Amino acid sequence: MAHLEPRRLRPLSTPRAAAVAGIVFAVLFTVSIVLLRTTLPGDPFSEAAWAGPRGVRIKIALIVSPLAGIAFLWFLGVIRDRLGDYEDRFFSTVMLGSGLLFLAMVFVSMAIAGGILATARHVATPDDDLVYFGREVMLQINGVYAVRMAGVFMISLGTIWLRTALMPRLLVITTYTLALFLLLVVSLSVWVALVFPAWVLLISLYILTNPLAHQN
Repeated sequence: MAHLEPRRLRPLSTPRAAAVAGIVFAVLFTVSIVLLRTTLPGDPFSEAAWAGPRGVRIKIALIVSPLAGIAFLWFLGVIRDRLGDYEDRFFSTVMLGSGLLFLAMVFVSMAIAGGILATARHVATPDDDLVYFGREVMLQINGVYAVRMAGVFMISLGTIWLRTALMPRLLVITTYTLALFLLLVVSLSVWVALVFPAWVLLISLYILTNPLAHQN
């Protein structure tokens, strides 16, 4: 029997993987938020949002959102991997918990939107109170709870970067500033949620262009 040479395993380049996953999340999450926001009418009882071309846009948002969530999980995993021995248990626990809570709330919010869409599609005259309640719960989750979990995620990660000097001080200050905005702003506008993917995109582009700066 011929001797088989052992396969050479090639390690995954985590900085590049983190950057690509972060960019994918930022793009897909922004697309889903923009589609959802431009579809929802000012009048929550308007049927225009749940039928015709607008209903198609909501369907696209519902398809894109889970893909964005998968990319965020990858981004979260490789970011933790890059911390390596520098990882602090306290701040890493807060970072991981807040990141997962953010993702869970986004999924719940989009599921509610999907439920409203399904109700409008299968019921000739959907109950106005049910549609209004679902819409307001969706906006509360996105505009109040999810964005604050995103802010906690940013602050905990920014603190780790500050203590370990893994990121430039300017990016750390930017992270703190945007995080405080998400924590303190009081708004049900889904546009506020776009601050988080913009930050992820900024961090991802830096990691992509400066991979050697994050080697342990």
